[in-house]
Amino acid sequence: MHTQPAADIDCEALLVQIRAWSAQLGFQAVGIAEPALAADGAHLQRWLADGRHGEMDYMARNVSARASPDKLQPGTLRVISARMDYFPDAEDAWSVLGDANRGYVSRYALGRDYHKLLRRRLQMLATRIEHAIGSYGYRVYTDSAPVLEKALARNAGLGWIGKHSNLIDTRTGSWFFLGEIYTNLPLPADSSTSEHCGTCTRCIPACPTGAIVAPYQVDARRCISYLTIELPGSIPEDLRPLMGNRIYGCDDCQLVCPWNKFAKLSAEPDFRVRHGLDGLSLIELFGWDEETFLALTEGSAIRRIGWTRWLRNVAVAMGNAPYHPSMVEALLARAEHPSDLVREHVAWALACQSAKATSEVKCAASESVNSNPHSRESGNPENGNETKPTETLDPRLRGDDELQETALDF
Repeated sequence: MHTQPAADIDCEALLVQIRAWSAQLGFQAVGIAEPALAADGAHLQRWLADGRHGEMDYMARNVSARASPDKLQPGTLRVISARMDYFPDAEDAWSVLGDANRGYVSRYALGRDYHKLLRRRLQMLATRIEHAIGSYGYRVYTDSAPVLEKALARNAGLGWIGKHSNLIDTRTGSWFFLGEIYTNLPLPADSSTSEHCGTCTRCIPACPTGAIVAPYQVDARRCISYLTIELPGSIPEDLRPLMGNRIYGCDDCQLVCPWNKFAKLSAEPDFRVRHGLDGLSLIELFGWDEETFLALTEGSAIRRIGWTRWLRNVAVAMGNAPYHPSMVEALLARAEHPSDLVREHVAWALACQSAKATSEVKCAASESVNSNPHSRESGNPENGNETKPTETLDPRLRGDDELQETALDF
């Protein structure tokens, strides 16, 4: 930072103003952190050495800059860490998760993409500071550089890092975004927040895929947020059944956290639910063509994964849904999709639907035999042949070549 601030700035008085301005700009809290992150850098190095970052190669780049803000932005003395709550007024999360025919989208992605909003508001805050004191050195970040934002927010007194690796505040829980201003202003630093998880471990068994392998240790390779957002290729087959109907991100560890009972609905218009994404049916979501996907995800964080990965994610959820002919019909419509990735996951989903259809027929046949007083078991010779599952199975899911060819033409 080449621009040095004036030497006679009353930084304590300035901090009071910064807190007031940040509230006016829609931030729920702001704190000042000393950029001392040696222990966090060592934790990151161990995490990377264990390969828990999966295919997020960018996490292994600029590691020293993450742990030393002064290397990322020379001259950094303090980091202004700001928090903006996003919890939306949406359909109940558990209700959507409990309905396997609907798609669950992480609460943070139901509204507009937060990156531009936070960056714009942080820039406005930085500009207000400049108008008050004159030129100074600063740089605004919102997921735009190698920044250990949760560690900095902890140092700034905005919360502690919970056993699920998210930042938690005793007053509002964990449903919030973070942004930073690196600066050469010698502002008074806040004290870091003490931990308040205690003996609670609710988040660990709540993780559908077991990604929280130990307290404060998350293996991204098993995390549904990683699988549905960061992973560009095929989702491991052993994890697909565990994903349920979560098609973009996952909130389970936050949903069970006791501190989130204090969460407040966000008043920010940009974070309101758009296009009914808080509970649309899987069939409707899978039916979006690319043009519709791009139109309905414009300005949304979801758009970054692209249409192909979107179909991949929804196909997995459809495979996990209860058997229904309409589900099969929708999947078959994309069985010959140009993308290898989509075709693979559609084939898997169809196989899952087929297995469930067979199981349902077997159960129905068993119930029929057990409830019929004239069944073979009661001595009626007319019931000498067992009901074959394939006699009532959806013909599009049978295994013979002729019916498979028919199915592909459906």
